Amino acid sequence: MLIRSFPAGAFGTNCYAVASGPGQECVVVDPGMDAVEPLARMLAQDGLKPVAVVLTHGHLDHTFSVLPVCDGYDIPAYLHPSDFAMLSDPARWHGPQLAPLITGVRLPDPSEVRALDDGAVLSLAGVELTVRHAPGHTQGSVMFSVDLGEAPGLLAGDVLFAGSVGRVDLPGGSWDAMLRSLRDVVLPLDDATVVLPGHGPATTIGRERATNPYLAEAAAGAGPEPSRRGL
Repeated sequence: MLIRSFPAGAFGTNCYAVASGPGQECVVVDPGMDAVEPLARMLAQDGLKPVAVVLTHGHLDHTFSVLPVCDGYDIPAYLHPSDFAMLSDPARWHGPQLAPLITGVRLPDPSEVRALDDGAVLSLAGVELTVRHAPGHTQGSVMFSVDLGEAPGLLAGDVLFAGSVGRVDLPGGSWDAMLRSLRDVVLPLDDATVVLPGHGPATTIGRERATNPYLAEAAAGAGPEPSRRGL
């Protein structure tokens, strides 16, 4: 399995390309702000050809470049339907302080986006991605399980970070839902699972189980809301 990434834009959102190997087709995950040119350079380095964009959730720092990437490569985008409204009315879901970012952004019409269903297995570019619906950061937040060969992998979006979890203070966020997702979706995963988050460095489920205070609180059934990270 080949995974490449770079931090996109002012929010440092990790944009990933997942492929079976160099010179193959690939899946692009979360092309955020100012991602078009860096993505093209990254794909060219390994001779990768994108066949789809998959989105972990609908916040602009993860979706900002989805339309030019999809149009440029003539490929579809996938998103959980609970976050479709973020494409049609981004101002409502991102807060007034982000109005300058929203002005002029072009996002796909939700009718042109393919729906991600919990538990579905996407077979794309020789890669199988299992969809894990994990609301809390947004109503439609998902993670993708992928076999990395030597270990299981998890494209975690803004659900789980090294030492933290996603913010829940924007419209559509819910700390109660986040706790349930951490308890029911994250904690059952194997400790060897490599976590590839939406922001920051990679980690493992075992490391987070041992050190992440929010996972500990989820296991205990309660806890304080996380500090802000990402959009």
